[in-house]
Amino acid sequence: MPIATLDVVVLDTPAPLALATFYQAILGGTVEQPADYWVELHGPGVKLAFQEAPDMVPPTWPSPDNSQQFHLDLNVPDLEAAESQVLALGARPLDTRPDRSFRVYADPSGHPFCLCRQ
Repeated sequence: MPIATLDVVVLDTPAPLALATFYQAILGGTVEQPADYWVELHGPGVKLAFQEAPDMVPPTWPSPDNSQQFHLDLNVPDLEAAESQVLALGARPLDTRPDRSFRVYADPSGHPFCLCRQ
């Protein structure tokens, strides 16, 4: 019997609504804002929350001195098409070598995430 079940993954950000809207454009779902400092994205198979952290310092990737802590892997059917879409939404490329089955980006608040070929 497990001790717990995962409820939500929470990302710190200076702009919770903006970051929730960024991920909504990628993953779909519904954005809810129960408080000024807290925004949730509810979608099929995913619940992400975005907590206001005005002094957040984004991780440096890759860097052993300022670790990324965690990242999201997002499966896509077409890496090139998905890449152009996330860049248009405000993602920043971190490692987009074309010879691999995944590419690494930073979201608008600086959190690393990967687009992975399904």
